[in-house]
Amino acid sequence: MTLAILLLAAGSSSRMRGGDKLLEQVDGAPLIATMATRATQIAPTFITLPTLDHPRATALSGLDVTMVPVPDAADGMSASIRAGVSALPKDTAVMILPADMPEITTEDLRRMAKAFTSNPTRIHRATAQDGTPGHPVVFPARYLGDLQNLSGDEGARALLKSQDITKIALPAQHATTDLDTPEAWAAWRAST
Repeated sequence: MTLAILLLAAGSSSRMRGGDKLLEQVDGAPLIATMATRATQIAPTFITLPTLDHPRATALSGLDVTMVPVPDAADGMSASIRAGVSALPKDTAVMILPADMPEITTEDLRRMAKAFTSNPTRIHRATAQDGTPGHPVVFPARYLGDLQNLSGDEGARALLKSQDITKIALPAQHATTDLDTPEAWAAWRAST
């Protein structure tokens, strides 16, 4: 079964008070480019963006990714998932990952892909080392229709609650560290 990675990057970054969390520098590049580089080492990578002329698109210049515009991005994460899933080739499983999770490594993505490959009929969800559910989540291709029908800003939360899921523990807090405010970025930088 073919696997693609979908990076969700169409949000407004509103809690950054004028900044853009996906353009913050991580490993010498804007976070969105760092995450895309990590993802492209594992599988074909699709990235949702507010528009194709957004500064985030410029940050992805030269990377082998498919950029997907989300005209209704203000409707929330489900709009980003719907647009991204609609852009995937037919019968493709998808690993969904918000792009604002700087601790997710290439090895974490590889581990998720390997777990899914060994049991491709089940949803696989990353957890923190302590078992707290997080991201990424891998959905078999049979769930693409469900993902295209999501609504609201909860992403695939309702779908995840209704299914039996294989949990994959990633190191430390990799699966749960997302940085949405200047204070969260400052604290994270101080701790790394």
